[in-house]
Amino acid sequence: MSFIRLSEEQKIVFVTTAVVLFVYGLMELHDLYSMTGIASWYGRRFMGKKTASGEVFDPEKMTAAHRRLAMGTLVRVTNLKNGRQVMVRINDRGPYIPGRIIDLSRAAARTMDMIERGLVPVRMEIVAKE
Repeated sequence: MSFIRLSEEQKIVFVTTAVVLFVYGLMELHDLYSMTGIASWYGRRFMGKKTASGEVFDPEKMTAAHRRLAMGTLVRVTNLKNGRQVMVRINDRGPYIPGRIIDLSRAAARTMDMIERGLVPVRMEIVAKE
């Protein structure tokens, strides 16, 4: 068995890099567990079209689009203006407009009382992965 010999400087660089990557990984996990930002909604214009998950979009189902979360992830979204909450399943990709963190179906937006406003500040929390 042979070992790689590292100088003290190489050891410091190695350990520092490992710590930074570890901390960054924890930050990524936290960011994915709970995020605050702007929610928007989408509806009839996309009805009947395939989502990124392959299922047909139905604006009356409690679904949502997110850029990174795995398809099937269950997310609790809280409207920070009125405290209303909704549970949605991620089945699509988006939103693609800077500053927005989630696109809700029309049914979810109705539950959140955001149809007229269109955009609301929200807290988004992962509940479970399907």
